[in-house]
Amino acid sequence: MNNLTIALDVMGGDQGPLVTISAATKAIANVPELYLILCGDQNTIEQILARLKINPDHLARISVEHTSQVVAMDEKPVVAMRTKKDSSMRRAIDLVHDNKAQACVSAGNTGALFATAHCVLKTLPGVERPALISALPTHNDDKNVFMLDLGANVFCNSEVLYQFGVMGSVMAEQVDGIQRPKVALLNMGEEEIKGSDPIKQAANYLSSNPDVNYIGFIEGSDIFSNKADVIVCDGFVGNVALKTCEGVARLVYDKFMAALAKHVFVRIIGKMLTRPLKKLLKSMNPDQYNGASLIGLRGIVVKSHGNAGDDAFYAAILEAIKEVERQVPDKIKTKLELGLQQRL
Repeated sequence: MNNLTIALDVMGGDQGPLVTISAATKAIANVPELYLILCGDQNTIEQILARLKINPDHLARISVEHTSQVVAMDEKPVVAMRTKKDSSMRRAIDLVHDNKAQACVSAGNTGALFATAHCVLKTLPGVERPALISALPTHNDDKNVFMLDLGANVFCNSEVLYQFGVMGSVMAEQVDGIQRPKVALLNMGEEEIKGSDPIKQAANYLSSNPDVNYIGFIEGSDIFSNKADVIVCDGFVGNVALKTCEGVARLVYDKFMAALAKHVFVRIIGKMLTRPLKKLLKSMNPDQYNGASLIGLRGIVVKSHGNAGDDAFYAAILEAIKEVERQVPDKIKTKLELGLQQRL
């Protein structure tokens, strides 16, 4: 295996292989040490590569793994895992398992990706369940906040929430370079008496681990406030919170644009604010935050959102590269082992 090899499920997602392969060629052009394995229908991949007219030197760092199946976006995870063993998604994960790739990236069916990766790669020692984690924007343009779980596990006990806190702390430290990241539990209030028993017990576990900089509970209104670097919750809460925030952001933007179109005076003000407004929207562009990771596995798996365009899928590839370079799974394993020793 080459020093930096990523397997891509190029058939997954809503946009199809043209988008994923275009993103792959951009990554190859910008990361000289990168090698990519494109998993999918060989004929389709070769036709797209020919159409894109890639530099021969770049093309030499791309190989193709032919697969005969594709996991549909609406396919049931268990069915996909059992019956689609020659799918582009499964092959990309198998390549990680067989040490032929150091990470895989897919924009395909989230449930199928989670189930297949969990089954094939297994979890790290000390990890009960892998979690879906992603970096989100904050009030500070130079800082992100990592939030997990975003939908992989609907309900979690206190031990699993504790493990999420440790894993999230490692991600923030290794991926964003944050020293002693501030870890918080998402709760219905900041007071210690509030919340469910699993959340309260998870708070006890996290506060007893000196390697985790646990700061207490945080409310939904403070997700983007810079109070915490890592926010921990179960997948049900995390997914609802994330989708709600996305909906509110779209509502505010649509209302603003409607006001510009309706009122002459507001339209004049809007023209004056065009440059700072574009800068603001760019900083909040979800494409640059694309690339949620399934952490806690014995391998690196990055999930791009299903409707990702070229830039968004490219961002997911860069996320996978960063995790490979920082050896995130090994760092999580070490930190969990230290925490377990301290609790015994």
